[in-house]
Amino acid sequence: MKIFLKMLGELSVFRDGVAVDLPASKRTRALLAYLAKTAKPHRRERLCEVFWESPDDPRGALRWSLSKLRPLVNDTSTERLVADRERAGIAAPDIEIDINILKEKIVAKNLTPVELASLTDSLQQPFLDGIDLPDQELFQQWLTAERQEIIRLQGKVLARLSSHPDINLHERLNKAREWEALEPLNPNAATQLLTLLDRLGHTFEVSALTHDLARRFHNAGITWSPNTRSEIELTRKVVEENNPTTADVDKDSKASDLIARQKIHFCTSDDGVRIAYSSVGEGPPIIKAANWLSHLEHDWDAPIWSPLFRDLASDHHFVRYDKRGNGLSDWNVDNMSFEKFVSDLETVVSAVKIDKFALLGISQGAAASIEYAVRHPERVSHLILFGGYAAGWRIDSTDDIRREHEALMTLTEVGWGKENPACRQIFSSIFMPSATPEELSWFNEFQRLTTSAENAVRFLSISANIDVRERLKQVKVPTLVIHSLGDQRIPVETARDIAATIPNAEFIGLDSSGHLLLGREDASKVFVESVRNFIARNPQQPSEKEEI
Repeated sequence: MKIFLKMLGELSVFRDGVAVDLPASKRTRALLAYLAKTAKPHRRERLCEVFWESPDDPRGALRWSLSKLRPLVNDTSTERLVADRERAGIAAPDIEIDINILKEKIVAKNLTPVELASLTDSLQQPFLDGIDLPDQELFQQWLTAERQEIIRLQGKVLARLSSHPDINLHERLNKAREWEALEPLNPNAATQLLTLLDRLGHTFEVSALTHDLARRFHNAGITWSPNTRSEIELTRKVVEENNPTTADVDKDSKASDLIARQKIHFCTSDDGVRIAYSSVGEGPPIIKAANWLSHLEHDWDAPIWSPLFRDLASDHHFVRYDKRGNGLSDWNVDNMSFEKFVSDLETVVSAVKIDKFALLGISQGAAASIEYAVRHPERVSHLILFGGYAAGWRIDSTDDIRREHEALMTLTEVGWGKENPACRQIFSSIFMPSATPEELSWFNEFQRLTTSAENAVRFLSISANIDVRERLKQVKVPTLVIHSLGDQRIPVETARDIAATIPNAEFIGLDSSGHLLLGREDASKVFVESVRNFIARNPQQPSEKEEI
C-alpha cells in the first residue's frame, strides 16, 4: 500500500490514491503532520510539551491521538507509526509527502521555464493550511520555521527563473522583482534585480532603488553593496550556461541548505542503548565527540554552537552525536560511565563508516577524544581539543574545590527541572560570562530540554572522576589545543599543560572568557579558521581501508 501526504494547502492523506477521512481533532492532525514531516522518533515528554501543555493528563492525550493515527498509516504488512514507552515516531521511507517531492525537483539541473513555473505555483499554497495551534508555542515555532522554508524554496525557484537563459530579459526582470519582494532582506535577490534593471537600461529606477536597498540593508545590519552587481554581470555567461541558483553561489545560503539537509540516524551500543547521530556536509570528515550537554535538533538553533557547526559543515563532512542520557539518545540508561562514553564514540564511528577523520573534542568531550585517539590512532587524522581537561575536579583537588562542586551537584539534583532557571543559570553564567540576558535565557531552557536532573548529576559525577593524564604522552596524531584565555570553567593553564604533554601539540589561545563560544564572538571565527588551517597544514595520510 502506498501512502501519500499532501501538506501544501489543507492536510490530506491518500492510501493507494484514495483520500481517507482524518480525525476531527486538529491537534491529532497536527501531530500526524509533525511526525511524518520530521520522520524520526520523538521522546513522549517532548511531544507532550509540543502539543499538550494544558490537559491534566498530556500522556493520556498523546496515547489517544496515536491510537487514531495508527490505522491511517499502518497496514497488515507495514508498521509505519512505531511507539514504545519512551518514544513515538513515523519513519517510513515509503511515505511520500508533497513538499519533499518538490524539494527533490527543485535541486534538479536543467529544469525548463515551464517546469520551474509549475514549482512556483505549487509552492504558493499555504503549508498545513488551517492547522495552527495558537496556544502551543513550540508547535507554532516549528510550523513557522517550515513555512519560512517554503518561502526560501520559492526564492530558489525565482532565482533560477531570473537567470534562466531560455527566458527573455523582461520576463527575467519580472521574476527578479517577485524574488526581491518575497525576500526583501536577501542580498542576492537585491543584486540580481539591480543587475537586470541595469542591463535593460532602467537608469532612474536603478538609482532610486540602490538608495532604498542600501538604507534597508544598513538598518537591518546586513552587509551589502550595490557594486557587487558588476561582478555578477562579469560572470553572467557562466551563470546562464550552468543555470545555478544565485543563492547557491553564496556561502550563507549554502549553510542554510546544509541545515535543511541534516540527517539524524540512530545506532545501538553494545549494551543496547540507542545513540542519535547526525551527518551533514561534504568534504574532509570531522567527527565531534559528545560533550556534557547536546541536542542534535536544538543545537542547530543555538547562539552558541550553530554558527560554528554551520561553518565547519560548509566545507567538511561533519558528524556529531548525543551521548547516552541526553539529547535524542536514550535517557533511561543503567550504565553511565566514562568508558561507555568512549565506547559510544566507537559505536558512532562504526555506524558512519568513515575510515579516517579529524576528531573534535569540546569540554568533557576532549577527554573521550584523547582516549579514542590513543586506542585508535589509525583512525584519527587530526585531534582538536577545545576547552578540555585531562582530569576531573575530584582528582588532586583541594577541599574547597570539592565542597564547591558537591554543593553544585546538590543544587542540580533539586533544581534542574524546575521552571525557575536559577539553578541552571549557575552553569550558564560560568560557561558564558559575556552572554546577553537573551542568550543566557536560551541556554537555561536548552539545558532543561536536553537531559533530566538525575542524568545531569550523573554527568557531573562522571566528569569529576575523569583522568586521562597518563594517556596524553601516548597520543601519536597531530594535535591542536584551543582554549579561551579567560575561561572561568576550565583555567587556560589546564590546556597549556595538555599541549605541553601531548607530543608536538600546537596551542592557540582565544581572546574570550567563554568556556562555550558565542557565535557572534570574533573568537568563534578564529576557532573555525584555526581548525581549517590546522587540517590543511597537516594533510591526511592515506591509510589501508578497514572493515567497520
